[in-house]
Amino acid sequence: MSDRLFRVSAPEAPDGAGPGRRKNLLTIVTVSQDNQSFNAMPESAPPPGGETAVPGGAKPPADEPVDQVTVDDLAAQLEAVTVERDRLAGENEELKDRLLRRQADFENFRRRVERERAEMAEFAGMETVRALLPILDDFERALRATPPLDGAAAEYARGVEIIYQRLRDTLQKLGLEPIESAGKPFDPNIHHAVERVTDANAEDHTVVEEYQRGYNFKGKPLRPAMVKVAVKPS
Repeated sequence: MSDRLFRVSAPEAPDGAGPGRRKNLLTIVTVSQDNQSFNAMPESAPPPGGETAVPGGAKPPADEPVDQVTVDDLAAQLEAVTVERDRLAGENEELKDRLLRRQADFENFRRRVERERAEMAEFAGMETVRALLPILDDFERALRATPPLDGAAAEYARGVEIIYQRLRDTLQKLGLEPIESAGKPFDPNIHHAVERVTDANAEDHTVVEEYQRGYNFKGKPLRPAMVKVAVKPS
């Protein structure tokens, strides 16, 4: 490898430095023929201490301090996040349980309202039928008390009987159900005993006579029957 040295002359000095004077600056330029790289020496040496000079005399910015996070700080932050996570998970489970309970309560309420509405529609005519029972009783008493008639009177009695049958059939279509009591065992749920008689020929606590017929309405008791009950002699 061979190096070449060049002498470079600086330009003329500015005014006041003397006419015709040149400031010679010896610059050694090494030319490497192997890698064709140029290494030039600067005109002035760097400042002492290895610092880089900043134009205008300003100092270079100092390095900003870096926060050093310790292991203890990370552990404390992780523990705080874990506690918060557990708290939120507990609140979430509580809210889910409360929501399920509210949904169950609402579903039970909806079913109860639908059942009550169906029962109300089913038994809406119960009180109306109950109010018509005395009229039905009067027809039955009148027919039982009517003696055998002839001519126009018999036709009149026949007309009253037809009216009674039509009223009875209409009420039965609405849900009225007569209770058969004669000869049946006494049942306090559907019978109202107004008289007790001693009868050795009848079964103990058996209905031997019906004073007023009892009725159910769509399977539910509407009015108990007024009956005479036989008991065995003591």
